[in-house]
Amino acid sequence: MSLQLTTDICRIFQIKHPIFLAGMAGVPGTVNLAAAVSNAGGLGTIGGAYMQPEAIRTAIQELRQLTDAPFGVNLFTLRVPDNNTRIQVVQDELNKVRGQLGITAATGESVSTPDYFEEQLAVLLEEKVPVISTAFGVLSESYMQKAKSLGLRVVTMVTTVKEAIMAEQAGCDAIVAQGSEAGGHRGTFDISSHPNGANIGTIALVPQIVDQVQIPVIAAGGIMDGRGLVAALALGAQGVQMGTRFLTAFESGANVAYKEALLKSTEESTVITKAFSGRPARGIVNTFIRQWDESGVEPLPFPTQNTITRDIRNASADKRNAEYMSLWAGQGTRMLTDGEKAGNLIAEIIEQASSILK
Repeated sequence: MSLQLTTDICRIFQIKHPIFLAGMAGVPGTVNLAAAVSNAGGLGTIGGAYMQPEAIRTAIQELRQLTDAPFGVNLFTLRVPDNNTRIQVVQDELNKVRGQLGITAATGESVSTPDYFEEQLAVLLEEKVPVISTAFGVLSESYMQKAKSLGLRVVTMVTTVKEAIMAEQAGCDAIVAQGSEAGGHRGTFDISSHPNGANIGTIALVPQIVDQVQIPVIAAGGIMDGRGLVAALALGAQGVQMGTRFLTAFESGANVAYKEALLKSTEESTVITKAFSGRPARGIVNTFIRQWDESGVEPLPFPTQNTITRDIRNASADKRNAEYMSLWAGQGTRMLTDGEKAGNLIAEIIEQASSILK
């Protein structure tokens, strides 16, 4: 088998290197990081899921000031109403944390989470974002047709072969196969059938998806360097998606305390938790997760849990206290470097991969 670093992904997405930046929702400053990745020949991505529609538009316009290269915006397709049935019990538990942080206690009043998805997607279509990427599901048929009619590319993250087939049938141009090693939210479509997300490892997942679909597969989960890129190509993937690797980069807007926690962590530091958002996500264990697990209280479903923990996460970030922040991270954190420019990271990954292939 002859492996090449210029793959179908490079041709379809008009990029030099088969490397996607993961769309990391909730991490500030992704415009600079996305621009750096795109300028270095990868596909930079803005994590737009939690952003208001006009904030996404502003970010897209700022990004276009920084790069002429293709880029993407990632959204969550999930449409779930708030669930307030057990809110008093959950808020009582969260108020213990608020007391530790010195912030105002919350009442058991019902919570509402704005659903911006249609407006967010309208912005992506109006701005003709080169690549629309989704998590938690695929675009509806009508939205997929609109994107295609504008010449936009669509990518969906999947965690099983079944989801990959659904994404292909929906008309996606490529699939991101997210192994269980990946940081952040599990992209699993149906959490009711997989309460902790589908957690198939990258090495097992990628070739099984490759064998079942015709469109290109992008491997994600635990890939941190050129060795991971070559391994992904050997498994049949056409490229890789990396998130954690870029969180400690020079251009990353991640909080200082978050970066420090990442750099101190190891392959044993992360767990999959629903404590912060109500959906399973991989992050570094901290005081918040430990206290929540000890309480025995079941978190509210996404997005309600995410909404009611926001004040805690924000206060923790303001205080640069990593113990109550959602420290999303994959399992390859020993390979992180501190403050390296994203362009240099990509150059090193490609150089290492090239030397292995030679």
